[in-house]
Amino acid sequence: MQLASKLELYPEYTVTQLLFKDVKNAVELRKNAMEGHIQGALINPSMIVDPFQILVASNKAVHLQKTGKMKTRSLFSEIIFNLSPTNNISEAFKRFGISDGDGAVCVVLVHPKDEPVDIDSIVNKVRGQQIPADTISSLTDAAHIKKLYKVSPQEEKNGSLLDAVICRMAVKDVL
Repeated sequence: MQLASKLELYPEYTVTQLLFKDVKNAVELRKNAMEGHIQGALINPSMIVDPFQILVASNKAVHLQKTGKMKTRSLFSEIIFNLSPTNNISEAFKRFGISDGDGAVCVVLVHPKDEPVDIDSIVNKVRGQQIPADTISSLTDAAHIKKLYKVSPQEEKNGSLLDAVICRMAVKDVL
């Protein structure tokens, strides 16, 4: 059900993605995350094209944490911020974090590969149905993503939506 991937730049870390639909307690989950009871990023899956997008944001967040250059206060908020095409932190949270009425959530955990992660405690906190994390594209709002990332029809002919999104995530600090 979950998807675990080791980070290429930091192979001592693993990123674990858990995906839930029909979530009934988004308000409570958000509160738990802000209070530190959930050590993970809570992401709105409708804004995610592919699990690779989360992996790229996580890799960048760990790198920025290791180099002391994070723009947010925690690794998990940095993951959410890195998903955004803009440098506006509050806008990133509005678009990529979960909202009170959301019916789906992707929980992203970053942990040392040798340390066990208590997935059951997170699964027990979510009142919803866990689904395979690699099916996140079934929850994607492609039209909204194209608008947010300003993906043109011409660009889609030359590459995939995922390519366009990853490109914009990668160059946002440069532009």
